[in-house]
Amino acid sequence: RKISPYLSTLNGKANHPSTTSMNMMPPLDAIHDSALAATHLPSQLLSYLEAINVNISQDEAEAIAGPFFGASLLPYLAFLYFLNVKENDCPKGVTVGFATCLLFVFLTIPAAIASKVLYGVSLADSDWLHGSAESLLTITNLVTVVAFRQALKAKEEDAEIMPESATSYAPMTWLVVGLTALAGVTAFVPALSAAQVHTPYLGGFMDLPPDFVTWGNPEPENALTVATWIIHISSLVEFLVAMGFAWRWADVSGNPTWKGLTWGLIPLHSSGITACTYHLFYNRIPILVPLQAFLTCVGNTTAAYAAYRIAVSNEWAFPLEQLYFLNIDKDDMEG
Repeated sequence: RKISPYLSTLNGKANHPSTTSMNMMPPLDAIHDSALAATHLPSQLLSYLEAINVNISQDEAEAIAGPFFGASLLPYLAFLYFLNVKENDCPKGVTVGFATCLLFVFLTIPAAIASKVLYGVSLADSDWLHGSAESLLTITNLVTVVAFRQALKAKEEDAEIMPESATSYAPMTWLVVGLTALAGVTAFVPALSAAQVHTPYLGGFMDLPPDFVTWGNPEPENALTVATWIIHISSLVEFLVAMGFAWRWADVSGNPTWKGLTWGLIPLHSSGITACTYHLFYNRIPILVPLQAFLTCVGNTTAAYAAYRIAVSNEWAFPLEQLYFLNIDKDDMEG
């Protein structure tokens, strides 16, 4: 059975006399060998991960992921519906924040098409398109967090009047419009400037010199820029904060069922972590693409179920009278 050279090195050192309880101080040659192995660890780890990649190509990975992403739309719509039923008294701005995710999904489609048509690569391999599209997800999570925080603060301080973002869709909707316009600028400016496939997002703002942290081993051209990494990491952090706010909302609202939403959102957060892992290894582990899609589908489903439980706990009942095509009269429903 083949194992990575680094693991072989560690295994050999485990049997070295200097690692026994009689002598815990390794000799200088062992320290040198360990340091040498550590310098080669990133490339060896990447080779090892590619070796267990079940021989799946990028195109095959995207073909497998497609149905999962498609199937995740309906449960997400159900999640938004149940979250927004009047019995839940969910802050309106929070609903706007979660609904903005649909904007991210639909605007990402033309960005992905552009990367394929113009450059022949996936969206993840074109930094300026990738960063601009991913910034929409950051906007989604930011709006959710801001609206949740404002409502929580008012509840915890027993404010007589809830903030407008909790009682109206308008404030957070306008915030989404403004931030989306700003994100659009980051895409349109390079597009009008004849951007190339690996043109850096935001012009490489905050990027370090190529040899500054790679010790003479430059990263691949599709490596994410610092600004794009900030977009990804901030999205993860914001989503985690929103999950925590849902937990706190259970306490201030007196309905512990809200804590189920925190649990229900975990697969979606795991999906984001999977995407970042994929980028960390320069998009060379295609199996992570369908894994992310699967976690997204599962997460949307668990979020929908959690929102349904919240609605039921607040005595919500399905409005059968709206299904007029069933010809069910009121007396039959009451019976």
